[in-house]
Amino acid sequence: MEACSCGGEKQNMDEFEFELHRVKQQLPSVQYCVASSPSWPEGIRVGFLHCLVALGTNVMASSTLVPLMGGDNEEKAQVIETLLFVAAINTLPQTWFGTRLPVVVVASYTFLIPAVSVAVSKRMSVLQDPHQKFIHSMRAIQGALITASVFQISIGFFGFWRLFARCLGPFSVVPLVTLTGLGLFLLAFPRMVDCAEIGLPAFLILVIGSQLVHTKKRSSITQSSCRTDRSGLISAAPWIRVPYPFQWGPPSFSAGDIFATVAASLVAIVESTGTFIAAWRLSKATPILASVLGRGVGWLVLCDSLILHFENAELLGLTRIGSRKVIQISAGFMLFFSIIGKFGAFLASIPLSIVAAIYCVLFAFVAFSGLGYLQFCNLNSYRSMFILGVSLGFGLSVPKYFNEHGPVHTGSTWFNNIAQAIFSSPATVAIIDAYILDLTVSRGERSTRRDGGRHWWEKFRTFNQDIRTEDFFSLSLNFNRFFPSH
Repeated sequence: MEACSCGGEKQNMDEFEFELHRVKQQLPSVQYCVASSPSWPEGIRVGFLHCLVALGTNVMASSTLVPLMGGDNEEKAQVIETLLFVAAINTLPQTWFGTRLPVVVVASYTFLIPAVSVAVSKRMSVLQDPHQKFIHSMRAIQGALITASVFQISIGFFGFWRLFARCLGPFSVVPLVTLTGLGLFLLAFPRMVDCAEIGLPAFLILVIGSQLVHTKKRSSITQSSCRTDRSGLISAAPWIRVPYPFQWGPPSFSAGDIFATVAASLVAIVESTGTFIAAWRLSKATPILASVLGRGVGWLVLCDSLILHFENAELLGLTRIGSRKVIQISAGFMLFFSIIGKFGAFLASIPLSIVAAIYCVLFAFVAFSGLGYLQFCNLNSYRSMFILGVSLGFGLSVPKYFNEHGPVHTGSTWFNNIAQAIFSSPATVAIIDAYILDLTVSRGERSTRRDGGRHWWEKFRTFNQDIRTEDFFSLSLNFNRFFPSH
């Protein structure tokens, strides 16, 4: 809009304010978008940071699960190396053939619920030898994950998730992405205060750039959480080891474990969708197509691993570098540290309190990117207030209830695990509420579509409607013809 030649300073100021807060389809102030590449020194530096974040996630998940399975430091080192190796193997195809967004495939805490259920089950408790308990638990978890992987591949490549994603609008995206970030604070903050002497200063350093170190004498539990030589990973890890399929023996299959893991897989798909959507915003891409989301979900499980999910999208907001080249460099680091075990174990010995402090900062960027989608919505509508209030409220309160009171008690362990996996995820509860309400409340009114902001995303439904979409998400060698864009 051109400025009027008359009208005084008041009108010019009003127009300036309107321009200042206008809707932006792409996030500004990003130094490198998806298709651009930083210099090699900067790319290596940021790629190493992504590797550290992925490694910290794997260490936190392994430290929780492996002791319950009867494993010692040697088994924990093997699990961490395997997770890191498979993360690299899955990350590269995701940047080539999946969504092509700068995201890293790492461990998902969602699968801890069925995995812990396997580890503490009666059939595992009768095993007296801890090593045998670890082996049999790992085989059962692998069998359940293989079946869940087939389900996840079917959901992605057969177009089911594409149909779901086509109905996503800003109203659904806001609670999904916001609670994907806020929900993970519940995992990060307790880890950070396990050793507050270094966790809180690390948090403050990241936020305000200052350093604070306490040297007071604390209890033995606190000292153990703060030290880097108590993890036992460096001495237990081999110098060179290449993870391979079925390294713990042939997988075993149990119907109850499979049902619970499939439910956890569905939750992981929902949370991955939230991370995909946050990633395209933080990497200055255009709105992601439903077909691209579908193929991204299908490529999540190229190889069988313990647990797979996305975590590193938060680092895009901190570094303002959204290049997929950086993520490919990060995958190279992960391959190196997973094979050269001593180096990977050295990095994995960083106190979890420092890792959790980093996460407390990074998760804020995902929550911020979710709230950023409110610019597409009409916040003066009572319909908007109702949908956002209900979805965010239930997304926070329902998981809190399930986490505090434990799983439901129906007499069926597998059903209890299914309910716990679904309703302990803030993002999943929020998207269920927001998705249903957005499609049903005042659906017949003419203003509903504009209030929900769907008209802003209309031209991003297919590749040929906006040239930027093809630049960001199209596949090489004309492979797009195998993935419908509608």
